[in-house]
Amino acid sequence: MNKSIKDKIIRICDEKIDRKGESVGLSFYAFFSNKNNDPDALMEVAHWWIMKHKLDHFEKAQKIKSLISSESEVDAI
Repeated sequence: MNKSIKDKIIRICDEKIDRKGESVGLSFYAFFSNKNNDPDALMEVAHWWIMKHKLDHFEKAQKIKSLISSESEVDAI
């Protein structure tokens, strides 16, 4: 995924955790508006979520943030 999508995912995870606590769950739809205005990005995140990591529909925001952060660190090397 590109950096802007990763940054958005981390930001949204942080917002959800701040509002609802460490145990809050979310789906990959949480990173998109209810409109299908960026289908390529939606499919990229869906592929990452479903095919690459085989995650359930709802996962803990903390887990998603950790996965994205660890991939971002690897990309920076």
